[in-house]
Amino acid sequence: MVRWSVVCMVSAFAFPALADEFQPVRDKAEFLRLLEGRELRLGLFKIGLKVLPDGRIEGSALGWGITGTWRWQDGYFCREMDWSGKPIPYNCQLVEARGNEMRFTVDQGAGDSAEFRLR
Repeated sequence: MVRWSVVCMVSAFAFPALADEFQPVRDKAEFLRLLEGRELRLGLFKIGLKVLPDGRIEGSALGWGITGTWRWQDGYFCREMDWSGKPIPYNCQLVEARGNEMRFTVDQGAGDSAEFRLR
């Protein structure tokens, strides 16, 4: 009887976690609304990026400047960047949001991902 109570209690707490899952951002207007006046931050690499509504990307990583351009295409964030002379090739990424976090997954969601805080 005690074990069943524990299972019920754990299950009751597991369901609200579903609301905390990352949700895909498929609309450019929603993407811009989430980023408005904010910066994407990734502390581990000291990355700070501003994705601007006019299609520019500005920021830095490990103290080196980052510039780039972006556009919204078929529900994906597509960008190319330069990190202090090192080209970062064009790639379309799946964007997902959860509270004050955004996750970008390369190759339209099939590759590696990075989670950023919105500040």
